[in-house]
Amino acid sequence: MDAPSAPTLLLVDGSSYLYRAFHAMPDLRGPDNVPTGAIHGMVNMLGWIRDHLKVEHAVCVFDAKGPTFRDEWYPEYKAHRPSMPDDLRTQIEPIHEVVKLLGWPVLEVPGIEADDAIGTLARVGVTSGHKVVISTGDKDLAQLVNANVTLINTMAKPPEVLDEAGVLAKFGVPPERIIDYLTLIGDTVDNVPGVEKVGPKTAVKWITEHGSLDGVVAAADSIKGVAGENLRKALDWLPMGRKLITVKLDCDLHGHVPDWPGLDALAMRTPDLPGLLDFYTRFGFRSAKAEVERLLKGAKGAKGAMGEMGQAVTPSGRDTATAGTGDLFAAATTSGAEAAPDACLPADIHYDTILTWADFDRWLARIEAAELVAFDTETDSLESMRARIVGLSFSDQVGEACYIPLRHEGPDAPEQLPLDEVLARLKPWFENEAKAKLGQHIKYDTHVLANHGINIRGYRHDTMLESYVLEAHRKHNLGDLAQRHVGRSGLSYEDVAGKGAQQIPFAQVALDRAALYSSEDSDLTLAVHQALWPQLEAEPGLKDIYERFEMPTSRVLQRIERNGVLIDKALLQQQSHELAQRIVALEQEAYELAGQPFNLASPKQLGEILFVKQGLPIVKKTATGAPSTNEEVLEKLAEDHPLPARILEHRSLAKLKSTYTDKLPLMINPETGRVHTNYAQAVAVTGRLASNDPNLQNIPVRTAEGRRIREAFIAPPGHVIVSADYSQIELRIMAHISQDENLLRAFAEGMDVHKATASEVFGVPVDEVSSEQRRYAKVINFGLIYGMSAFGLAQNLGIERSAANAYIERYFHRFAGVKRYMDDTRAQAKEKGYVETVFGRRLWLPEINSGNGPLRAGAERAAINAPMQGTAADLIKLAMVAVQDTLDAEARASKIIMQVHDELVLEVPETELAWAQVEVPRLMASVATLRVPLLAEVGSGPNWESAH
Repeated sequence: MDAPSAPTLLLVDGSSYLYRAFHAMPDLRGPDNVPTGAIHGMVNMLGWIRDHLKVEHAVCVFDAKGPTFRDEWYPEYKAHRPSMPDDLRTQIEPIHEVVKLLGWPVLEVPGIEADDAIGTLARVGVTSGHKVVISTGDKDLAQLVNANVTLINTMAKPPEVLDEAGVLAKFGVPPERIIDYLTLIGDTVDNVPGVEKVGPKTAVKWITEHGSLDGVVAAADSIKGVAGENLRKALDWLPMGRKLITVKLDCDLHGHVPDWPGLDALAMRTPDLPGLLDFYTRFGFRSAKAEVERLLKGAKGAKGAMGEMGQAVTPSGRDTATAGTGDLFAAATTSGAEAAPDACLPADIHYDTILTWADFDRWLARIEAAELVAFDTETDSLESMRARIVGLSFSDQVGEACYIPLRHEGPDAPEQLPLDEVLARLKPWFENEAKAKLGQHIKYDTHVLANHGINIRGYRHDTMLESYVLEAHRKHNLGDLAQRHVGRSGLSYEDVAGKGAQQIPFAQVALDRAALYSSEDSDLTLAVHQALWPQLEAEPGLKDIYERFEMPTSRVLQRIERNGVLIDKALLQQQSHELAQRIVALEQEAYELAGQPFNLASPKQLGEILFVKQGLPIVKKTATGAPSTNEEVLEKLAEDHPLPARILEHRSLAKLKSTYTDKLPLMINPETGRVHTNYAQAVAVTGRLASNDPNLQNIPVRTAEGRRIREAFIAPPGHVIVSADYSQIELRIMAHISQDENLLRAFAEGMDVHKATASEVFGVPVDEVSSEQRRYAKVINFGLIYGMSAFGLAQNLGIERSAANAYIERYFHRFAGVKRYMDDTRAQAKEKGYVETVFGRRLWLPEINSGNGPLRAGAERAAINAPMQGTAADLIKLAMVAVQDTLDAEARASKIIMQVHDELVLEVPETELAWAQVEVPRLMASVATLRVPLLAEVGSGPNWESAH
């Protein structure tokens, strides 16, 4: 008969995990807007542990409030650690409460750290015959590992297990040398200095060569180089560093652990179901509450799935028991799903892998009959215009999905259904407008299907855009959405394909992992939609933003991206050559002005030239105390000194060359001969679009060189470029929102609004306003919209701060409606946490009530400007949809090729130019009715620059 295995003592480093849980879900909130992300994370993590680690005794250990003995040894200990965020601090007591309700003993001991309590408990556990498992993400506790003590980081993916061999493999030294290792490298989090510029590699090298820290100290005189010098400087400090880093193993836990040093008080208990029901009700744990209710009603036995209460819900038919496997995380690594973090994972999940026509026909019949189907494409590229399908997944109800592998390869890849035939049989469904479809970031999948000749119709929903409309300030990737809204965390792409240089193509991912990953994506998309859509339906204004603005915009952006823009490659190459010559000339001029050659890209060398050799005034310093040489500083210095001006010009031209004239020719799609940007729709909280790969929205227009780059954006033979953009759109929106009578009158009468402002501020008739006064008024108009202070206005205009203050006071006196709008908007933002556009888009301001002054001030400035930026973004979205719909309805050959801020750029046949010059600005001006007329100005020419 085998000897009975030793009992297990589980020590959970609660303080380590609650911070990780909070930062993983910082924005999750429950009833009354109470923060709950850390609570959710802790409950999920403890549930995973309880399900996977069968233990007799356990305790969750937290740091107690107040100083510890290390603060007495070293007053600077943890001095640089930021204070606990308020949103986390409010969750500490609820976390302690729910941990106890889940049946876990809780321990916090004043005067010592959680690490010391864990170290002491581990020593006693081993002495009493236990195997000890420490659940933590803290590297410091690796010093405790031995034959009977193991570390587990359950928040790593997959969970990381560190035994003696694991510590050696991870750190390069065995557990008994971890203290030496940490002493040498230091701990920046706890403000424990190590040896300056000695990192992990050097520390491992020294300990390996000399056996221990004592051996390294003994050999200090023989260690060469800068590292050796720094070691010798640190010799007096190292004993204190080692003392601070060493976990204490003999703390007195009397009065904190009953019957100490016995462990009976740490026996795991049965969860308190009535207490949990009350807790989950208070903090909005919907699925966990329902599970407790079922258990209390006897719907499940004592071994039933308990979701967020502490027992993992497991996929149907999958065995998550780990006894006898020798791998505590066998379920996580073999099934590809981590059960406990998926707190709401349906118990009857079923995913099919389709390898036969019979299974294909069965699923095709299902999706044909379904009211709404979520689907996802797996591809061989992230570049949407070049991506080809590797596989497809579909889900018609939560918990059920299928994956159709089509181009998986490798020795273990099974025979798969033929790609072309599968797509041919799916094409009628894909192109049927009546068949309702759902996706996550549908623009990408639309491109992918178009690459295979399928013009998808019938998209009803996009979970990314649903989230964006509801909570623009949060993350919108599927993993975050699933965690936030349905309590599930699926596999990431890196989980199945690897990271960085080790990442493999999706076609080479093992089929079972690929099928799980893709099926899960479709399943989660459907589950997230079912959580988000009712929220949109309950908010008619937000539902309108989603249906009238975002979904149609996604459709039009896909068309714009696919159209692409024609680039004159030869012209860009010529410009690149000319820029290179000018950059070299600027370098030589800079060398002459400096009196020596130097690296213009080196802040250190530039600082020495400017501030040491030339003695120029130090405008501001960096965080390390060195004189700053950033652009703002150089612009200030360039007002009086030639060298900073040359540096600025050099930087500007070098950026143009590397970003545009060199890069754009390389980005031309060889199949189309055009550049195809990507428009990110769910990024800016204001609703504005972002352009990337390449970024077409940041090409400078204030310099001749920047404008020349636009000359390379050309029309093909027989066509012209047409540019139409809104005139003074944000000022018009300000007039509409503020209802200021002077602004309204200026726009209604078609006046030059900057002259009208100058007339009011300077008290002169409009026809007597000077060009200088108009310039001042323009700066004031736009500056106040962006929250410019008197200091900023003074700097911008080059005047005294008192004069700037006087201008602002005079402006607000004459434009009282604007002042009233600003005051009311700040108050609304502080009360609601958001402001709104004219159309009802919510612009969230998480820092508006922050205790951090600069963050709060920034949020207040954003509150003023966001409604105008957001309304302008709404208008251009309506405009591009209106123009595209008209082009389609009239079967015109003109096409939109770019959207840049408040501008639409079209490629128009010469035969349609007269139509475009009249109809495009008319359509843009008619998409909404404001208190002032909308005006769109139009230009045309053979290239983008000439169209302005």
